[in-house]
Amino acid sequence: MAIGLNVSEPEGTCSDEDCPFHGTLSVRGQTLEGEVASTDMDKTVIVEREYDVPVPKYDRHMKRRSRVPAHHPDCMELEVGDTVRIAETRPLSKTKSHVVVEKFETTRSFAAGGTEHSDSSGEESTGVVPEGGDE
Repeated sequence: MAIGLNVSEPEGTCSDEDCPFHGTLSVRGQTLEGEVASTDMDKTVIVEREYDVPVPKYDRHMKRRSRVPAHHPDCMELEVGDTVRIAETRPLSKTKSHVVVEKFETTRSFAAGGTEHSDSSGEESTGVVPEGGDE
């Protein structure tokens, strides 16, 4: 079922009535992107966005963040740190009026095994001074 946005439908299925893909929930209004900050609540995630605000007095920018509660459909697998797109919908509760519609696949630029660094010369440094090295 198309929801009117250019997003791909999730692979999983669900019986959630408040799912924009498998239920009857319609989306309208703004779409936002952010990072999942919390998944502690049932069927709800907190999406955090960082943005810059100009401070004219000092001719600088200041970082601010907003935390938006959004509905988490059962057909999407989300963890803390995932980058997601949320869309505005009718009020689902006192604080929720957004729903997660897409999870972005992020690529990491660092190796997935830790932070191992190697010397540019290829030799290991043992910290031992060779004999005759001090003059």
